[in-house]
Amino acid sequence: MEKPCNSRRQPFLLLHLLPLFLSSLSALANPTPSPSQDEQSQIISRFQQYLQINTTQPSPDYQTSTQFILSQADSLSLESRVIEFVKGKPVILLKWPGSDPSLPSVLLNSHTDVVSFEHSKWIHPPLGGYVDQRGDIFGRGSQDMKCVGMQYLEAIRRLKDSGFRPKRSLYLSFVPDEEIGGNDGAKKLAYSDVFKDMNVEIVLDEGLPSLNENYRLFYAEKAPWWLVIKSKGAPGHGAKLYDNSAMENLFKSIESIRRFRASQFDLLKSGLKSEGEVISVNMAFLKAGTPSPTPSEAEAGFDIRVPPTADIESLEKRIAEEWAPASRNMTFEFKQKVIPHDDLGRPLVTATDSSNSWWILMEEAIKKANGKIEKPEIFSGATDARYFRQLGLPAIGFSPMANTPYLLHDHNEVHL
Repeated sequence: MEKPCNSRRQPFLLLHLLPLFLSSLSALANPTPSPSQDEQSQIISRFQQYLQINTTQPSPDYQTSTQFILSQADSLSLESRVIEFVKGKPVILLKWPGSDPSLPSVLLNSHTDVVSFEHSKWIHPPLGGYVDQRGDIFGRGSQDMKCVGMQYLEAIRRLKDSGFRPKRSLYLSFVPDEEIGGNDGAKKLAYSDVFKDMNVEIVLDEGLPSLNENYRLFYAEKAPWWLVIKSKGAPGHGAKLYDNSAMENLFKSIESIRRFRASQFDLLKSGLKSEGEVISVNMAFLKAGTPSPTPSEAEAGFDIRVPPTADIESLEKRIAEEWAPASRNMTFEFKQKVIPHDDLGRPLVTATDSSNSWWILMEEAIKKANGKIEKPEIFSGATDARYFRQLGLPAIGFSPMANTPYLLHDHNEVHL
């Protein structure tokens, strides 16, 4: 553990990073010693316990996960509070009080829920927390994002053992339902009086793994637009050719969307734009409304992800005039539509220059931990960080996983 960023198998970089990140905020900032072999085994064991709790959507066992997190808080003498803004969906808040409570605080956010899995497609049980001979840890949530939540706790454990005490109060939030939008978890927290009282100045949330030795930092993210296009047309006998059937009109739209998708893909493949900078469009479903060979209604669903740098008005016009024009008996609706701009139309981004001392501190901390950093990125998916950015707060996405395959939501999710 002496060079946490140069080794392939370093699942707990935050044990080194967090003291460096908080060093300018601390009343005592002595270096933390590397964990002994026995301590590392205990760290892995606690991580396994968390992975073994079934918090899979759509029926997460929040009761057991809450009990586990509270037990960890007790072992660290952290203040704890459980709030249910929505019944049955606990938001867990842990607090490490700072020596100067008048200063704004730091929030470390993670979510407790995970996505479902196909058990037969895994080489080890997805809820087993299995550790193989190489030390790789298999389990749903090992990348997204139980690993980060446990790293926060383990880093605090090391800090407390070293005598470290922050000047600013440090909060940890374990929120529900991120995998289904976060509306009953992080969003409720962000817009609550509870959050106002926390006086948060900076939020850390989840990032993505890197295939090389460089770590990835995210300053913004794409916004989800879940679009459903519906088409209507007169039905007729299957032996007759006729214009403007529901399916024919819908396929014209699908072809238009396919061309747009290809143009975005070309920008990505050519290297002109990164994954976080293009508008991604993927078809989610296709169905006809009746069992007739020539149905009078048909519809298709699309998962669209829009970066904050996109021209929102142009995309909305394209949908109304090209993808679902009323002239072809078409309508559309959004099942979800998150605008990646604030109320003044400004992109929801966190500054990545000297104007943001928190960003500079994060970069410096990673470098001091012998880490290398990729160019700052826009997160290709949606995370809970967006709710805090909507409040005008800086939020940085960071999951310290270098030399790691991208297996979020995939079979055989593993933490190296």
